[in-house]
Amino acid sequence: MDMAMPDSLRAYLQRLPLEADERERLRERIEAGDPETIPLAGPHRELRGGMYMLPNAVPVESVVARLSLSHKLDREDLNRASGRDASGRETAIPAYHRVLRTMPPIKRTSMAPRLWPFGVPHAANKAHKQDHASIKPPAGPWAHWKRAALLRRIIFMLLIVVQDGAATWSMANVMPYQGYGKLEAPALLLFAILFGWVCTGFWTAVAGFLTLTVLPDKYNLSKLVDTRKAIPQNARTAIVMPICNEDVGRVFAGIRATWESLQRTGQASHFDFFVLSDSNDPDLRPAETAAWLDLCKNVDGFGRIFYRWRKHRLRRKSGNIADFCRRWGANYRYMVVMDADSVMTGDCLTGLVRRMEACPDAGIIQTQPRCVGRDTLHARIQQFANAAYGPMFAAGVHFWQLGEALYWGHNAIIRVDPFVKLCALGKLPNDEEVLSHDFVEAALMRRAGWGVWIAYDLEGSYEEVPTNLIEELQRDARWCHGNMLNARFVLARGLQSSQRGVFVSGVMSYFSAPLWFCFLVLSTALLAVNILVVPDYFSHPDQLFPQWPQFKPREAIALFTATASLLYLPKILSLMLIGLRGEGKRFGGMFTLFGNMLEEIIFSMLFAPVRMLFHSRFVMAAVMGQKIRWKSPAREDAALEWGQAAKRFALPTALGLVWGVGVYWLSHAYFWWMFPILIALVLSIPLAVFTSGSHVGKRLRKAGHFVIPEETRPPIETARTAYYTRKAGEGPGFVDAVADPIINASVCAAGSLRRKSSGIVRHHRDKRIRHALTAGPEALSAEEKNHLLNDTAALAELHYAVWSAKDAHPDWLHSIKPA
Repeated sequence: MDMAMPDSLRAYLQRLPLEADERERLRERIEAGDPETIPLAGPHRELRGGMYMLPNAVPVESVVARLSLSHKLDREDLNRASGRDASGRETAIPAYHRVLRTMPPIKRTSMAPRLWPFGVPHAANKAHKQDHASIKPPAGPWAHWKRAALLRRIIFMLLIVVQDGAATWSMANVMPYQGYGKLEAPALLLFAILFGWVCTGFWTAVAGFLTLTVLPDKYNLSKLVDTRKAIPQNARTAIVMPICNEDVGRVFAGIRATWESLQRTGQASHFDFFVLSDSNDPDLRPAETAAWLDLCKNVDGFGRIFYRWRKHRLRRKSGNIADFCRRWGANYRYMVVMDADSVMTGDCLTGLVRRMEACPDAGIIQTQPRCVGRDTLHARIQQFANAAYGPMFAAGVHFWQLGEALYWGHNAIIRVDPFVKLCALGKLPNDEEVLSHDFVEAALMRRAGWGVWIAYDLEGSYEEVPTNLIEELQRDARWCHGNMLNARFVLARGLQSSQRGVFVSGVMSYFSAPLWFCFLVLSTALLAVNILVVPDYFSHPDQLFPQWPQFKPREAIALFTATASLLYLPKILSLMLIGLRGEGKRFGGMFTLFGNMLEEIIFSMLFAPVRMLFHSRFVMAAVMGQKIRWKSPAREDAALEWGQAAKRFALPTALGLVWGVGVYWLSHAYFWWMFPILIALVLSIPLAVFTSGSHVGKRLRKAGHFVIPEETRPPIETARTAYYTRKAGEGPGFVDAVADPIINASVCAAGSLRRKSSGIVRHHRDKRIRHALTAGPEALSAEEKNHLLNDTAALAELHYAVWSAKDAHPDWLHSIKPA
């Protein structure tokens, strides 16, 4: 070939990750006109106009060659990644060609949604009972734990009722008309409900403190585990991580740190990892594929770490997990569910499997995740509260509920077979989807007799928290909507009383906010009536003696002190517990810990009124049937701008000012009782901005504020996660998936290609390719980009066209990330 090499081919060769001498030899062979020069076009492909001709139908040869040239995969890697034997022959011939086998062969099982246990005909109920009988759990290690749990819950309720009754009587005695006034009766009712909710947290904390100090825990799952015994070979466990438009670098950094930790235990052969993507952002999908490929190469994870992108995003996370169970669940006895921000140690994962093996009637075992990895002040406050108070409250929940506990949807192990048969979630009767699916799945498992336990003393489970107040409230809006939808399950047939209590607890977590707000409004209204309205001493027609209003400030102060004690005594118990267990140094010392607790209390008091207003709005939106958009939270530290904060918190600020002026005008004395609430509302804008800055959090950390054990002695898993996240950098986007030779090969290799396409399919494909080629990437919608990513043939042809066609839009090559 006498013609000089075109600039387009020269630029193409520069993007191939070759050494200079290799690239020069390849260039010489091209200029020599050797038809076998570029293996990325495959055998028997000749050059046209100095550029290789990419196949129009099956780009397999080109894809394999480009992956090989990239030095990311050698022949052995390709064989293992594509499901081939040592000679390179396919071990199974699929209906469509897939160069990289991102998932194992499908082994289907049925997981069909059942009729909900409310409003169900009698025949359906009978069928449910027969189904439950067929999957009845085997006998567990403790014969009478259910009886013990029932007795404990009765004691729990008696403690709450007695304490709440005494406080309500005291509140009525403090009121001017002893609770018989027109506004006093509803205020007294609200007080009784809210005080009972406070009692629930108080007695949970007390039980947790006693469990971790003096009470022997007969029903601790850890006592059943013998670490000397190997995990049985048939105890296969799938670690599944559903993701949707997440920070790709952070996701795969956590997976790598978890996988390497699992390898260090020597038990990794019992586990497989599945990344289940619902992402619809066309700039994230190529990054996910490239990150999976890099991860498998770096940790030798082909055939053990799998990646699946789901085309049809039905029922969000629960539907994603259900799809996995239908296709591959039959291969595994257990399934560990992780969130996109989860990290778990190998010892924690093997510990969960050992607990499951030792307790054959356990359906779900939930860990107590520790919050780590954030630097903003807002996140550090939450991380500190989780580390200081979380273990005690988790032990308290275990004490009162035993095997009828909570499942939070992640960092937990599930027994796959009963989960598949019991926990397929259909739409609710009003055609809405179940949003907070974790509580419902736990209830369905318990309904069939399977235990749901909390491994409160198992360490090595980590997650992250929202970085600022707006992110937290956006998360709470989703959780509130899901919990309010779940309220209907309180009256569902066949559920355990404890699970009904879990649904009530979920509702009260957010419904307590409007109750508190109404109580404050009624209290202000009572103040106005007592000051501005002439007292009616004869409220009944036949009343002989006047009814004098009585004001008892001493009793009011005593009641306030008792209420504050219930709120803050759990924090004191946590301080004592940490000291008794000798863990003070891990928090920077006991003196530092005490100071940090005081600071956390102050910030909690400032955040609480703001959360009250927003949670009240979320509850009203859910009750009125407003739809909510579920979006993945930000996974990086994000400081708030003043404009953002002013837009979101202008109403609480205005309400605090108006309310404060009104109360001060009515009564100077009462104003100071309301001052902590009012000042928190007024300062909500600067508070949100100040606590969102990572620079503030980092400076306070250096000064010893809100230090947690994972910072004084970082686990290797969280340290590696942070390191790999920093190292990841920005991943490839949609333009790279089209134009970059290696990224295009990776995305095509991970996709699938039908060997035969109809004329209509071919016509629409050509039309999409032509439009994308000439219009450029900026003119394409997200839907159009995803269509191209879904069509391997179209993506391969477009790759060839943007490098060779004269009318290709220049942005295709100008927008590629540097090689």
